[in-house]
Amino acid sequence: MLGAARRQLGSGPMLGQVLRRLRPAAAASTEATRGYSAGAKEITVRDALNSALDEEMSADPSVFLMGEEVGEYQGAYKITKGLLDKYGPDRVLDTPITEAGFTGIGVGAAYQGLRPVIEFMTFNFSMQAIDHIINSAAKSNYMSAGQINVPIVFRGPNGAAAGVGAQHSQCYAAWFAHVPGLKVLAPYSSEDARGLLKAAIRDPDPVVFLENELLYGESFPVSDEVLDSSFALPIGKAKIEREGKDVTITAFSKMVGYALQVCSAILGIQCGRRMPMLCCHLIFCF
Repeated sequence: MLGAARRQLGSGPMLGQVLRRLRPAAAASTEATRGYSAGAKEITVRDALNSALDEEMSADPSVFLMGEEVGEYQGAYKITKGLLDKYGPDRVLDTPITEAGFTGIGVGAAYQGLRPVIEFMTFNFSMQAIDHIINSAAKSNYMSAGQINVPIVFRGPNGAAAGVGAQHSQCYAAWFAHVPGLKVLAPYSSEDARGLLKAAIRDPDPVVFLENELLYGESFPVSDEVLDSSFALPIGKAKIEREGKDVTITAFSKMVGYALQVCSAILGIQCGRRMPMLCCHLIFCF
């Protein structure tokens, strides 16, 4: 991405202007060229995830939640707020600090036809349960010649956040993406978070759902279609956030916002200096 900018802008002060614009962790732009809905209403990523869980639990009694502080505390990041009061302790289960234990219980429940949603307080802690995720959940469909489905979702914050230690900051997208049998999703906007979490819960196979803590409070516009209870996004299909013809940039999760800022910054400087236009083609990879 920066290489393309250097080829068009050189390494002088103009490139410096672009980079200075990218350094602040500002809220993502909401320009109309994005591919997600431009509805009048805005919701946060946190509320998008909460509403997706609520609607899928209401529609399917086999869906239940399990993890540390998902119930009485309303979730460490308030993603599960209100769900314990609505669905009760049989479907919103607070667990001890034992990722290996409650992940194994979730996988076993999925074997029996239930649809668990397992929350990790951070995906760094999923390493405690890696055997259940990879050797049990991911491989059972292959090893049973398709006779066993494992409809389970592993979700929680992933990657760097603000002011947390190294044990809370690693991104595991590449790790899980290299495991046969796992579907890995890393949403950016509220529409992505809502539509993909619904699709993940409905999917017959294990899904790793990687959220970004810094995006929970970000608001994005959504359409009436997105807010409909039947809404879901297809798994495995990338989304074009912005069309162009010169450069293709791929990104996922929070980096989609920075990639959009790169495009806007380059275009803004070029327009001001009357330079040849560099048109970015941005693809959001789920």
